[in-house]
Amino acid sequence: MTALESVLALESQLRVLSRRVRRVVAERATSLDPALGEVGFAVADLLYRSGEQRQRDIVACLAIEKAAVSRAITQLVELGLATREGDPTDGRGHVVALTDVARERLAALLAARRSELMEKIAGWSTEDLDAFVALLERYNTAIEG
Repeated sequence: MTALESVLALESQLRVLSRRVRRVVAERATSLDPALGEVGFAVADLLYRSGEQRQRDIVACLAIEKAAVSRAITQLVELGLATREGDPTDGRGHVVALTDVARERLAALLAARRSELMEKIAGWSTEDLDAFVALLERYNTAIEG
């Protein structure tokens, strides 16, 4: 395979992966709450993995428009999945945190997804999985540049 053919194959596989990731995120959002959208799930997932965050840091971390993040946070609060309080270090900002209900739902949801993933890669050797992870890390580092 030439370098160009390899790049074309990579682009093709990235399109497939992108579609699947979007589908999985949409499914997870709906599983967390039927009214929740993808941005809301991304915010909830970030808060679950990182703990409470200032709203502006959520925007920076997710690289999503401020207005979209603000709407998602409002939706999470309205659904009882998050709280938004004034930032004690900056009176103009807000700190967002998940509720216990959201943490419990996300823990169950992510554990189920992890179990599904482990089933799908059950035939992979540890070496193959480690190599795949290393290549993904290398790729993600290269495109962040």
